[in-house]
Amino acid sequence: MSPSTDPTQRAAELREEIRSHNYGYYVLGEPSIPDADWDDLMRELKEIETAHPDLITLDSPTQRVGAEVETTFAPVTHLQRMFSLDNVESEDELRAWESRLVRALGEPPSAYMCELKIDGLAVSLTYEDGVLVRGATRGDGVTGEDVTANVRTIRSIPLRLCGDVPDVLEVRGEIYLPVAEFAALNRRQEELGRKPYVNPRNTAAGSVRQKDPTKTAARNLAVWLYQVGYVAGGPSFATHSETMRWLTDLGFPVNPENRVVVSIDEVVDYVENATRHRHDHEYETDGIVIKVDDLTLQEKAGFTAKSPRWATAYKLPPEEKSTILKAIEINVGRTGAVTPYAVLEPVFVGGVTVEHATLHNEGEVHRKDVRPGDTVIVRRAGDVIPEVVGPILTKRPTDLPEWHMPELCPFCNNPIVLTDGQAKAKCTGGFACPSRIREYLFHFASRGAMDIEGLGYKTVDTLLRKGIIADPADVFVLDRARLLELDGWGETSVDNLLAAIERAKDAGVGRLLTGLGVPLIGGTVARTMAHEFRSLPTLMSVTEDELGAIDGIGPEIVASWIGWASDPDNIHLVERLGEAGVRLEDPEPDTPTSDRLAGKVFVITGTLEGFTRPEAKAAIEARGGKVTGSVSSKTDYLVAGASAGSKLTKAEQLGVPVLDEAAFNNLLFGE
Repeated sequence: MSPSTDPTQRAAELREEIRSHNYGYYVLGEPSIPDADWDDLMRELKEIETAHPDLITLDSPTQRVGAEVETTFAPVTHLQRMFSLDNVESEDELRAWESRLVRALGEPPSAYMCELKIDGLAVSLTYEDGVLVRGATRGDGVTGEDVTANVRTIRSIPLRLCGDVPDVLEVRGEIYLPVAEFAALNRRQEELGRKPYVNPRNTAAGSVRQKDPTKTAARNLAVWLYQVGYVAGGPSFATHSETMRWLTDLGFPVNPENRVVVSIDEVVDYVENATRHRHDHEYETDGIVIKVDDLTLQEKAGFTAKSPRWATAYKLPPEEKSTILKAIEINVGRTGAVTPYAVLEPVFVGGVTVEHATLHNEGEVHRKDVRPGDTVIVRRAGDVIPEVVGPILTKRPTDLPEWHMPELCPFCNNPIVLTDGQAKAKCTGGFACPSRIREYLFHFASRGAMDIEGLGYKTVDTLLRKGIIADPADVFVLDRARLLELDGWGETSVDNLLAAIERAKDAGVGRLLTGLGVPLIGGTVARTMAHEFRSLPTLMSVTEDELGAIDGIGPEIVASWIGWASDPDNIHLVERLGEAGVRLEDPEPDTPTSDRLAGKVFVITGTLEGFTRPEAKAAIEARGGKVTGSVSSKTDYLVAGASAGSKLTKAEQLGVPVLDEAAFNNLLFGE
């Protein structure tokens, strides 16, 4: 049915269509159109209502500031209404906004504040006498949800303010899930055969609205504060930038990317720079907020029914587009796991042309109900692997059949079986499957594992095709004369590869464990296991209790290792690696080099930039200190890196001194 040309009827059509899409997105969690298409619908409705103000209704989507308030959490009335922002999407629209602003003010603003628009969940924080008393979601702008217990678990939100605090302070910020945390969370989900999360924004919102605050705490959320909402008994300010500096002095995290500029041309420069470096940050951004810096001019400009006239949001290009799902094919990975992926009609999204996207597993294909022939929404943000968000059902051809996992592996013709409660599919061909052994060998030789330069996909393919290698142990007994017989291989390339292989023999137990590709055992866990046991043969016979006693090694990792180490094929592989000259045991750790930390008890948490966890532990022990796995009253120091967990909270509760990485380095190496 073609859209109506009558403004009254078209406005009604648009409102109903937007409500339907909102229900799918916010309630069902199933987007029905890309964000950019939704924006187009809203823009069309706004244009109609602007031209025909009599058509504006109270329940129009254009009059809503945020989402409706859920009844799961107690309602909270904001001390000052939380407005949303109008958007611009081009330089011309940005300059048109400024022209309207100048007409309303009678003069151009002397300065603007430019801020990155964080893609997360808006929150209002209320402090009384410097103490956090309430955290609330935006809700409808007037009333939000009380999520105080959950926001108190977010470490970057101060529970008590510093300095000369006001009687009452309500501030606004954006809670977000760091990109690295989101990636780690989804890796964990996939390893466990669970549904991956769609994007950091939705995951952050869901994390804040957990009924159990401990689940919120486990997500390692963070926050940037961007506005003072209400203040009583505090100082007065002339500019917004002054209020941001004041919030920093009180102990709030304020984004260092904020800039004060003096003209619309400098605003455009900021926008262009922010767009180029969109994915250089630890958080996702979806725009740039531009605010008049002078608070008197803000007051003079005032508000519309839902937005401040003195601010706007420049929307960055969409990272979701629609395209045709041409086919669903499968890949066999290094562990034998069979993963479906989408073959797409090429589409430009997130700055690149995308032709393939992950579909995770058969259960995810059915949950999203995507079928070859569908028009689907594809998302790509930065360097994240493209993924299919879901189908646009209104565009589905009739009688489109569901996709099912093939019964036989297309690479080796062996059966594909379902494991782990039917969540994971696995090829039963073992290393006879050319796809699996190719992926396994490439991982084994990768920089994060054995770091064999020159043994990439092309070389692995050649060696497999010629029957020269069949597993990792074969790599270490390659024959120089046989390699020189290969087309395109000269003495220099052969000698370089063999030299890299010889160096890899002494890579150490941690790298070797990583290269073996045991499920759930990545680089960090592998280094921890190597530090504790030093010997791969010892690890092959370790008991569940011995392995589980290591800090950071949970029961799922224990079960994965015990299962791998008891497989006869893996036992034989380790034996052959040793026979080929690969070092299977690390040297004894050095004895303490000093006693500067003698008698001191440390706990390490989070990710340090300059140390792995075993390296930090070794540095402490080399100076006479002791490292334990849990914080107690006997702990002298907690060394806290990025994404520190519940140990940081416990240390603060017990009054245990907390060292960041700089302080830790000073303790180790300072005078």
